Amino acid sequence: MFDRPAQHKDFGVFLPVANGGWIVSKATPVLDGLYAQNRAAAVAADRIGMDFVMSMGKFRGFGGETDHWGTSLESVTLMAAIAEATRRVRIWATVHPLLQNPAVAAKMVATLDHISGGRAGLNIVAGAYKAEFDQMSAWDDSLSHDDRYALAEEWTTIVKRLWAEDSVDFAGRYFTMKDCQSKPKPLSRPRPELICAGMSDRGFQFSVREADACFIGGRSRAGHRDASRRAKALAAALGKSVRVYAMCTIIHAESDAGAEARVRRYADGADIGAILSMLASWGVPADRLDATAKAQGPFMTETVIGSPATCRERVESFMTECELDGLMLIFPDYDEGLAMFGGEILPGLRAVFS
Repeated sequence: MFDRPAQHKDFGVFLPVANGGWIVSKATPVLDGLYAQNRAAAVAADRIGMDFVMSMGKFRGFGGETDHWGTSLESVTLMAAIAEATRRVRIWATVHPLLQNPAVAAKMVATLDHISGGRAGLNIVAGAYKAEFDQMSAWDDSLSHDDRYALAEEWTTIVKRLWAEDSVDFAGRYFTMKDCQSKPKPLSRPRPELICAGMSDRGFQFSVREADACFIGGRSRAGHRDASRRAKALAAALGKSVRVYAMCTIIHAESDAGAEARVRRYADGADIGAILSMLASWGVPADRLDATAKAQGPFMTETVIGSPATCRERVESFMTECELDGLMLIFPDYDEGLAMFGGEILPGLRAVFS
């Protein structure tokens, strides 16, 4: 499942699992974070031939006028339902090692793999935001940033072994397994795909070493390209390969001018309170919050803007310049965006990246 032709590029959808999606604005189309919209987006992605759909795990929002991400669905439960509603698209769910015992997580994802007929993947989120986890007594102040990744390494080792071995004994710093058993094994061969994102040095090393695909970010296309090259060089040094993905928001209209007008409207409606709260959770110092929020605006990812033809050209150049193996796409309106992408962009991209 992991090996695909070198030129093949994966195109997936970041499902709108939390209200507001990935544009922090009062002026965007309503994304409520509930099941009907997520199911519709996944079914549309499956119908037009996308490669994967992914949902994040989120347990606390950022407030503001929109209560951004205050409403969200649990990822694995959602993706089990999505698996029944789709036929071909790969199904990637998110689990936090800080919240789930590895034996429980291994069983959950194996179950998802059986429901989906071997299409399951696991997105591992080793990091955490203190406020989100502290609210449920799941934050341990004694664990440093690097400690959380060390915990995630033990956790991932156990999950992989439970998917492959009849019985697992493990004695680590964070977990102990005693004749631990987990059946049935996943249908996927050699196992469900593992996906991770981590941009700190420690997180980057964990992602490349443990995952089959890693998500990268950057403040510019040059930053994305440098991160992609760094990931692939590190993987080569470890004697493995890794696929490198990025996130991308597509804002389209019939004309470039119309798309730019939409962007201005979304920017004018930016939910500053939610943006400030989000940036603070990411660790931006208090004395830099206002300036950072102004510079970032409501958009959380690389953003492609224009007519369908312009967006296709810009998506292609983004992937080529940044040496990416795939994109996870975001839309202000998933019904409209996926219909346009499937009809006017994806066929051309498949012709180029085949």
